[in-house]
Amino acid sequence: MSGTVNPFWDFSLAVYGRPGVPALCLFLQDRRGVDVNMLLFAAWAGLECGVRLSEAELARIDSAISGWREEVVRPLRALRRRAKGEDDGFYRRMKAAELEAERVQQDRLFAAAGFMPRPGGSAESAARNMALLVPGGDPALDELAGVLAGR
Repeated sequence: MSGTVNPFWDFSLAVYGRPGVPALCLFLQDRRGVDVNMLLFAAWAGLECGVRLSEAELARIDSAISGWREEVVRPLRALRRRAKGEDDGFYRRMKAAELEAERVQQDRLFAAAGFMPRPGGSAESAARNMALLVPGGDPALDELAGVLAGR
């Protein structure tokens, strides 16, 4: 499926390129166990597709990619982090492999959801969707929602 048109991937690249977004996403990943791709997906669904996700729908979509995340993405991330500062060539190859694995995960998320961009999305819907992934909330999530809202 890699190489197909995926507006979710385009959204993720654009959002992740904004100042502060990578640090907030990685904080939520490392401290709260949030899957960054799911976080970006929840934001995309609300902002670009006008979809307010239910917990059940989010769980259904997550189940479509959880095996890939656990068996491919996380091990590649662990290898990349282990190599950092020790073997630059291996680190770069693992970083490229991890990014490609995340692209595959995003292609699968896009296919499993069946959403397409349409008018009616809002930062409020994005924030509500993302909050489903961070029980009890988190100041980093609030900050991320603000960045996505243009604040």
